[in-house]
Amino acid sequence: MALVKRFKISANPLPSSRLHPQSSTVRRFSVSQTRNVSLDSYVVTPNELLNALRKNVHTRISTAPRVVPVCASWFLPNDPQGRTGQDVFKKQRIPSARFFDLDAIKDHDSPYPHMLPTEEGFAEAMQKLGIRKDDAVVVYDSQELGIFSAPRVGWTFKVFGHPNVHLLNNFRLWVQQGYPTETGDIEVVVEEGSHYPVPSIDPGKVVKFAEMRDIAKDYNKEGAEGVQVLDARSKGRWTGSEPEPRPGLSSGHIPGSINVPFNELLDPTTGALLPEDELRRVFEAKGIDVEKPIVSSCGTGVTAAVIDAALGEARFGNEQERRLYDGSWTE
Repeated sequence: MALVKRFKISANPLPSSRLHPQSSTVRRFSVSQTRNVSLDSYVVTPNELLNALRKNVHTRISTAPRVVPVCASWFLPNDPQGRTGQDVFKKQRIPSARFFDLDAIKDHDSPYPHMLPTEEGFAEAMQKLGIRKDDAVVVYDSQELGIFSAPRVGWTFKVFGHPNVHLLNNFRLWVQQGYPTETGDIEVVVEEGSHYPVPSIDPGKVVKFAEMRDIAKDYNKEGAEGVQVLDARSKGRWTGSEPEPRPGLSSGHIPGSINVPFNELLDPTTGALLPEDELRRVFEAKGIDVEKPIVSSCGTGVTAAVIDAALGEARFGNEQERRLYDGSWTE
């Protein structure tokens, strides 16, 4: 398969200390002869991604597995500046990144905003983005917000069984550290022969409405499983003292849920996930039991994935007993 990419490139040079000494353009990575690139952990640093991209500069005729940055930028519908993910993607992105549109890659038959797409819909979206099943995908957020919506996209890749998925921690640091970016429109044309097989959803990662309703009904009942529901929304939305960002939707919370505002899991300056030990302290301070199952929730299932990613980074609880409520409070 070959990909044709057309885009305008920013001409602002970056500090040579951040790149290979021979590099002189914004988007050019130095090339290593080593093609087998391994990113060992789910959460990766800007330097780890840079090194992986340097060793994985692909050509139009190459069929080797690639490292593909995926921009997952998204803003709430009531964003005061009216920003959109596509706007910031065009403004500044990692070279050769693809844009995963959360408002487009979803279940279009559902009345709720960000429900998982069908298996066929996911495969079609990946083909349009030029992503192959053997690609190492690294999702990242906007510089403006820090970690926000990328964990949802990373979780989505995992739900559909993509074998090599990572989360950049984070794009704001990537930019601050002087790593390469590009700007302008980009179009990826998938030529004949491209293919992304239709995957199967991993039901062990998803909670649906009927089960969530039963969990809420069983709260505090004798003999109940004791599932812990963690809500990533702000304290005001959780208590009901602040409005939801979507008109007509009341605020409040699922009975028995624990409020873990996602921004408490992030560095207030960089917007990156806190270190492992600090994340553990946050969860412990909330009284979360490491031995009990956990379901993450939020408004529409986006920032719930920040909690899920933070639990993984903190090695808090059993990964097999961590799930996400897809429809969340809106459903």
